[in-house]
Amino acid sequence: MSRRSLTLDEELHAYLVAHGSPPDDLTAELIEETQRALGGAAGMQISPEQAAFFTLIAKVAGVRAGVEVGTFTGLSSLAVARGMAPGGKLICFDISEEYTAIARRFWDRAGVADRIELRIGAALDRLGELPAEPHLDWVFIDADKENYPAYWEALVPRVRPGGLLAIDNVLWSGRVLDPPADRDSSTAAIIAFNDMVSADKRVEPVMLPIGDGLTLARKH
Repeated sequence: MSRRSLTLDEELHAYLVAHGSPPDDLTAELIEETQRALGGAAGMQISPEQAAFFTLIAKVAGVRAGVEVGTFTGLSSLAVARGMAPGGKLICFDISEEYTAIARRFWDRAGVADRIELRIGAALDRLGELPAEPHLDWVFIDADKENYPAYWEALVPRVRPGGLLAIDNVLWSGRVLDPPADRDSSTAAIIAFNDMVSADKRVEPVMLPIGDGLTLARKH
């Protein structure tokens, strides 16, 4: 038996989702609407097992203060908000009114809209609105790859000791192994970012083969 993680085909992935915490009707509807309305862009949505994982992490970690950079149609924020402690607040940064309009509808229907604050605009311009002191329990970054290092540097100091940061797409469909001559700007940015995080002494990171690759890091 190999010690490495399995590669999932469609059938095995369906088995994995069904035997974890499978999407409830509302989550399944959000996934379906995103695919139907947005076509290829729906690939930006996190996987259903990621959503279940985020809800569980939010419950276990007792998340009360969180930030998300890149909200899309709201599956990740919905998942985290459902797991947040009472009185929690998740601040979401995104540039798209179109995509987040879908998110708002599903937050309302799930009864978690009071836990989520959406701020539209470039996150690099708006992250400075957050208090500078370490106060965040949770950070999720899933936006333009070239700015991952800037988002990281803006948010790590704002995470409390013991708080968590999650970063999506860190395996980039395997393109992190592309030779330098074949790398586009996003691939090069992800590779450089992964190297940066692994060397960052402020955090304890682990890279997980969930979705398109997820780094979960705990602040020292």
